[in-house]
Amino acid sequence: MSGKSDPFEASAAALGYLYQLRMALLVCVEHLQTGLDWTVAVEAGDDIETVSDTATNWWQLKHRAPGTRMTDASSDLWKTLRIWATAVSEQQVDLERTNLFLLTTGIVPTGSAGSFLVPNRPGGARDEAEALKLLNTARANSAAKSSAAKANFAAWDALDANQRLSLLKRIQVLDEANDITKAGEQLQGRAALVVGHIHASAFLQRLEGWFLQRCIAHLAGTGSGPVTGVEFDDIFDQRRNQFRPDNLPIDVDVVDLHGEAAEHTEKTFVRQLTLAGIGNARIRMAVRDYVRAYEQRSRWSNENLLRPGELGEYERRLVEEWQRRFNVMIDDLGEDAAESEMRREAKKIYAWVEQDARYRIRPGCDEAFVTTGSYQMLADEERVGWHPDFEARLMALLEPAESR
Repeated sequence: MSGKSDPFEASAAALGYLYQLRMALLVCVEHLQTGLDWTVAVEAGDDIETVSDTATNWWQLKHRAPGTRMTDASSDLWKTLRIWATAVSEQQVDLERTNLFLLTTGIVPTGSAGSFLVPNRPGGARDEAEALKLLNTARANSAAKSSAAKANFAAWDALDANQRLSLLKRIQVLDEANDITKAGEQLQGRAALVVGHIHASAFLQRLEGWFLQRCIAHLAGTGSGPVTGVEFDDIFDQRRNQFRPDNLPIDVDVVDLHGEAAEHTEKTFVRQLTLAGIGNARIRMAVRDYVRAYEQRSRWSNENLLRPGELGEYERRLVEEWQRRFNVMIDDLGEDAAESEMRREAKKIYAWVEQDARYRIRPGCDEAFVTTGSYQMLADEERVGWHPDFEARLMALLEPAESR
C-alpha cells in the first residue's frame, strides 16, 4: 500500500462534517417553533445533541452516496451501536429520557435489523426483539478482523441482554434522509417563509455563516457553550430584521475590514484628503470606511438586495447635501482666499462628513461607514471634494501621470 490518503474518502469526510453543521442548523430552526427552552450542540454527546426540559436527543448522522445500503453487517450501524453501547456501559446516558436517532441518507433494507427500528415502519410495528436477534446473529457470524470492527463488537459484548434490548428501544432509525443539498433546500424554504423567496439565499448565507463561526467557537472551547434557544432566536430575529423593506444587512466580516492606507495612496479620494490637509490618522479611517462601503455595497448589488435605481438616488442625495455646504464655502471665501484659508474651510466640510453626515440609504440601515465610505467613493470619482479648488488641483496632479 502507498500510504497516501484517498481524496474521495477525504471529500466524503469533509462533506459529512458540513452535513452535520447544516442539519444542526436545521434542528435549531425547527426548534424555534416549539419555544426557546432548548440547547443544540455538535460533537457533544453525539454528532448533534439537543436538550430540553422533557428529553435529550442524540443524533448520529450518516451522509452516504445514493443507493448505499445499511445492512446488519454495516460499519455505519455497528459504529453507532458502539458509541451508544459505550455510553450505556459508562453510565454517560440516561436511557429513560434520551432518544437515540440514527439518520442516514442510505437505505435500510426490508427485513434487516435497522428496518425493525424504523418509527411507523411500513408493513408492521417496530420490533426491538427481532432487531436484537438479527444483531446478535450478525455479531456471531462476523470475523471482526479490523481493529475498528473489534472495538464495535466489544462494546456490544459488554452489554447484557436486558441492556441491549433497553438500548434498542430508545433507537429510531431514519433512512433515505435528505442529503446535504436537499437539507439546504429545506433551509431555503424556511428562509423564504421569513424574508421571501427573493432574499432567501442572502438571508440563509448570513445565518449559516454565523452558525459556522458559533460552532467553531464551541468546538474550540473559547467559552461558548451549546447554542441556546434564546440566543438563536435573538440572532434569527436580527438577521430577519436586516431584510425588512426599511433595512439592509450589514455583514460582520465587512465591519471587520480595515484596509491598508499604503495600498490606496494613489486613489483620488486619498489625494483629495491630502489636498485638504487631513492628517494620516484620519486618512486611515477614510480608507477603512471606503473599503467597508465598497465591499458592502457590492454585496447588496450582487445579491439583488437593492431596488432599481436605489443606489443612484442615494448618491444624488449625498451629492446635493455636499453641494449646499460647498457652495456656501466658495461664496464665503471669495476669489482671493489664501491657501491656509481654503484648507481651513476644506477641513470644516470634511469634518461635517466625518461627524454629522448620517444620511441613511434606508431608515433602518444606520451604520455610519455606509455614508462616510460612500462619500469617499464619490470623492474618488471627483463628484464631491473638500478643497475649494479640488477639480483644478486634481487635474494638475493627474494629467502628468495620464500623459506618460
